[in-house]
Amino acid sequence: MNTTIITGASDGIGAEMARQLARRHGGQAALVLAARNTAALEAVAQQCAALGAQTLVVPTDVSDEGQCRALVAQAMQRFGHLDALINNAGISAQALFSEVKAEDLGWYENLMRINLWGSVWCTHAALPHLQASRGRIVAVSSLAGLVGVPGRTAYSASKFAMAGFFEALRAELRGAGVSVTTAYPGVVLTNIRSRGLNASGQAAGSSGLKEDGAMTVEECARLILDGMARREREVVMTTKGKLGRFLKLIAPGLVEKIALAALKDHVKPQ
Repeated sequence: MNTTIITGASDGIGAEMARQLARRHGGQAALVLAARNTAALEAVAQQCAALGAQTLVVPTDVSDEGQCRALVAQAMQRFGHLDALINNAGISAQALFSEVKAEDLGWYENLMRINLWGSVWCTHAALPHLQASRGRIVAVSSLAGLVGVPGRTAYSASKFAMAGFFEALRAELRGAGVSVTTAYPGVVLTNIRSRGLNASGQAAGSSGLKEDGAMTVEECARLILDGMARREREVVMTTKGKLGRFLKLIAPGLVEKIALAALKDHVKPQ
């Protein structure tokens, strides 16, 4: 039995990774599905069970440390061991920093609790069990965690922090047999950007990025799972992402222009 915890598993990339793991491993897949939306989690669990997987639904708000630790405890209680942790839960945001009022800055901290601290807390709780199984850790970051994206100061900060944490952890675990794979998706066809926060901390309702040529959820999930299976250090999913990381070292001004060009006109700085 291969036991995997997936946070942010109620829809989008997380739900698709769950379905693909169920297809890959069938009756040998034990999937622990975590997110805040219980009804959506149950629907994903039913889809995975129909493919032969065993499932456990654990409603979890990863911005709460106690709930992160309870998630891992329930997984161990049900299945007895843990082979992989996929830190996928996250929230987006689109706001020019100059447009955020002082009284609204609190949502920057809340976003950091979800995108960074949720991963830290889940990983800390899971680590002893993953060391015992010589398992795998996955951190789903973003290209905004490699290159700062205008209009995404809070989001980029959280994803840069996430990337730095897991890079350091990878080195610490080098001799323990636990792999750490950081994935850097670009624009993927999910609802994360429209559900993300605006300058006042409310749901934006639409994406601030041009989404022409966006990657499908299915392709993104496959690339992450393939990277996890091969214990890869990083999965940078697009040519533009790979190029941007290289150009950042030799032509940072050009990278800024490329990042600005990716924004829709109504959210660009004037």
